[in-house]
Amino acid sequence: MTQLGGHAHFLTEEATQIGHGETPRDTAHVLARYGDAIAIRDTTYGRGNRFITAMAKDSPIPVYNMQCDVDHPCQSLGDVMTIQERFGKQTEGLKFVISWTYAPSYTRPLSVPQSLVWLMPRFGMDVVLAHPPEFRLMPHTIEAAARLAEENGCRFQVVHDMDEAFKDADVVYPKSWGCLEFSQDPAVIVETAAKYRGWICDQRRMDLTARKSIYMHCMPYDRGVEVTDEVVDGPHSVVYDQAENRLHIQKAIMALTMGGRLP
Repeated sequence: MTQLGGHAHFLTEEATQIGHGETPRDTAHVLARYGDAIAIRDTTYGRGNRFITAMAKDSPIPVYNMQCDVDHPCQSLGDVMTIQERFGKQTEGLKFVISWTYAPSYTRPLSVPQSLVWLMPRFGMDVVLAHPPEFRLMPHTIEAAARLAEENGCRFQVVHDMDEAFKDADVVYPKSWGCLEFSQDPAVIVETAAKYRGWICDQRRMDLTARKSIYMHCMPYDRGVEVTDEVVDGPHSVVYDQAENRLHIQKAIMALTMGGRLP
């Protein structure tokens, strides 16, 4: 926002009346008197998307989803930009793989893999989703990905073998997420994930991919657990390009939706 010539306020739940039970409608209308757009990040499972949607429904100014429990649109749009920088605007026929990886640090939301599987088919990519059986995504996300692939003449498939997914892939996006559709019990999530410690992106798996393939990750990653240094610091990696492009995508969204409000 600063780069666009504006100013931003950072508010936590505790710094507003949301923590005291204020409704999304009231919060939206109050914040609309203070500024020209509202950006919200809430990844709480079962709450985030509902809250952001309720705010957007009643807000007189634009509301941006900065990540919720269901979707992460700014990240996935930045990822498309990164892919197009490497492969050109014609992305039809590229094999895009989003794969679960083991990570012990914390339970990560489903929003990144979900936003990827239902965005990449719109750009004509053949999408492969790989994960252990317990780490499935929300059913409506899978249904949407399959429908969008059919509408755009590409393929979408789910596999439970990381090596199979990586074969001849143009883009690989291995990252961790929680088995939240299986259990919300933190102990069960940790125990279940520990069964699949071998799900790591290493050079052996990268050698299964296409010659000019790229390695992607939204960051942060657990080095040596989700991915080896050899891969993340190697010639296939575009992680820092992704980080930069998310900034540009978010500026573009603000410039397009805030219209004449910006200087």
